Amino acid sequence: MSTHFGDRLIEAIRQKEAPVCVGFDPLIQRLPIELCASFGTDEIRDQEHYTQADREALAGAILAFGRGIVDAVADHVPAIKINIAFFEPYYAEGIRAYYQMVRYARDAGLIVIGDIKRADIGHSSSQYAEAHLGNALLAEEEGFALPDAVTLNPYFGYDAVRPFVEAAKDTGRGLFVLVQTSNESADEVQGAILSNETTLCHHVADLVQLWAQGKGLIGQSGFSCIGAVVSPRDVALSRELRVMMPNCIFLVPGFGAQGRSADEVSTCFNEDGSGAIVSASRSVIYAYENVRYQGTCSEGWQSCVAKAAADFVSSVRSILTLA
Repeated sequence: MSTHFGDRLIEAIRQKEAPVCVGFDPLIQRLPIELCASFGTDEIRDQEHYTQADREALAGAILAFGRGIVDAVADHVPAIKINIAFFEPYYAEGIRAYYQMVRYARDAGLIVIGDIKRADIGHSSSQYAEAHLGNALLAEEEGFALPDAVTLNPYFGYDAVRPFVEAAKDTGRGLFVLVQTSNESADEVQGAILSNETTLCHHVADLVQLWAQGKGLIGQSGFSCIGAVVSPRDVALSRELRVMMPNCIFLVPGFGAQGRSADEVSTCFNEDGSGAIVSASRSVIYAYENVRYQGTCSEGWQSCVAKAAADFVSSVRSILTLA
């Protein structure tokens, strides 16, 4: 993979005229009834302890659901964000399903963001980078694939980020560093006031922009392979962050089930409609639970998801001028 990640993502967004990303956060309790029944997971999913056979069934159901989601949304969106946390409870079987899901999504032509939120120091961070961005050939031999980009926690500083930056640069992959997150208590840390009367969030934004400008990291599009996770839960601040990180593509969480509107997420874009990709998860992947879609999508749960993905694209597209 030699193409610059930032350029590749911008081009994928332009081709589909859809600066959006579907987040895949699969809870086994919310999977379609017919899918659970085919794997026998409706009888075991609420148990406190799983056997290996149980884990294989549960991970298999999640993978089948994920493949169905990919099939439903691939014509509408350029990217999918797969949250590894929803696979890890099933141990080895779940991790295998995660990497198989990554491969299926990439084979479908989607850019894949691995939502891993890793960080550590020294050799630990190097090993994380190798596992998630490194040896793609070995992954392919095992029937897996590595994501195109991953999410990172910057709290350890550049010592933790450097191995991921080096791996991304070497492999044509990317990073999204957490800057302003969408959770309610985020201000307990991100809103801390520093001695210069700015916040910790501002300081991290300055660091991410500095990292993003590293040698060989900015592509022809003007964007770096290092992006930032920025939620518009504070609209005024998100506008400031857009100015502070001109070379960073923003991965924007919080749309849909978390309550952020299209107008709010628009503050994370440049005036020409570039520079960000908005993520929605539950409002799309569980659309078959929504009475809005149940009455109009008679072809099964995937048709509800496809319709929700199309509506998601329309909502975001309507408030942007796409370059």
